[in-house]
Amino acid sequence: MSAGSAVPTGPLPAAPVRRAPRLRLGGGWAGFAVRRAGGLLMSMLLLVLVTFLIVPLLPGDPARAIAGTNSSPATLASIRERLGLDEPMATRFVHYLGDIASGRLGTSFRFDTPVADIIATRLPYTVQLVIPAVLLSLVIAVPLGMTVGVLTRDGRRRRLGVGFGTVAGLLASAPVYVVATLLIVLFSISLGLLPSGGATTPSALVLPIAALCIGPAFAIARVVRQETASVLAQDYMRTARGHRLGSVRLHLRHALPNLVTSVLTLSGLVLTSLLGGTIILENVFTYPGLGTEVVQAIIYKDYPVIQGIILVVGMLALLVNLLVDVVLGIVDPRTLEGGRRGH
Repeated sequence: MSAGSAVPTGPLPAAPVRRAPRLRLGGGWAGFAVRRAGGLLMSMLLLVLVTFLIVPLLPGDPARAIAGTNSSPATLASIRERLGLDEPMATRFVHYLGDIASGRLGTSFRFDTPVADIIATRLPYTVQLVIPAVLLSLVIAVPLGMTVGVLTRDGRRRRLGVGFGTVAGLLASAPVYVVATLLIVLFSISLGLLPSGGATTPSALVLPIAALCIGPAFAIARVVRQETASVLAQDYMRTARGHRLGSVRLHLRHALPNLVTSVLTLSGLVLTSLLGGTIILENVFTYPGLGTEVVQAIIYKDYPVIQGIILVVGMLALLVNLLVDVVLGIVDPRTLEGGRRGH
């Protein structure tokens, strides 16, 4: 065996993955907590202000939507007074803050029930779609992106790389309602395999979850592929390959841990985007979640319900981002200081 083909005999260096630090309130965690708490508070205050201001700007009159188009001016005035729509904006904002503080989130114009009760009824249906869609997106994206990244590293298999990039880019950019419509046409109308709407059976969840996760799965897979190529180009990976490690051990033990930070970051972004995408998707599948309810509330100008749903969805998105930041801080302590630099 020539010197140039000799296999290294020294100890194999471990992949440079940082160990998770102990969770404590000293050092970097104290600054992290202060920054994130301050950012979360400001974001929540801005969300409350925006949800209050955006709804009165919607066209239409809630009183006329309740009483009908042929109602007399006296009837409309009586309804506006009962709903508090004739009060100054400042007074209405104070009442809005009081509704939030009480936990009722106001009273629905249509049903005369607390908005919190309506959301509590509808939210589980939305969560029933979002959580499986996120998990399925990761289950598809990480292995797919890593596999394509390994097969196309160093410019190999260019056709596979180009084909994957084209298909993944197309599916990642396709609007969720377009994907949902195509799935209904194919699996419900043409093949008759799955129901096209409702939530009465487990099979009714298949198409909504699939439509919700296809785009994010391929968006994440593209990033995982790029990150895999970057990791495989590192010196420690070249050394590991020189020790003739098996493919499974090489990529799962040395490459995958270094992709965790990127995958976690994308998971938070995907989850928050899915919360918004579900609003549209539920109306395509006539699914009884928050999305269907908020559209009906817009049609009937039910301001408290619109405000409550937007506020709850926004709060959930903020809390998800906070949770992802905490997990990233545990997995990779460098992100604790990254927030100070605008990470």
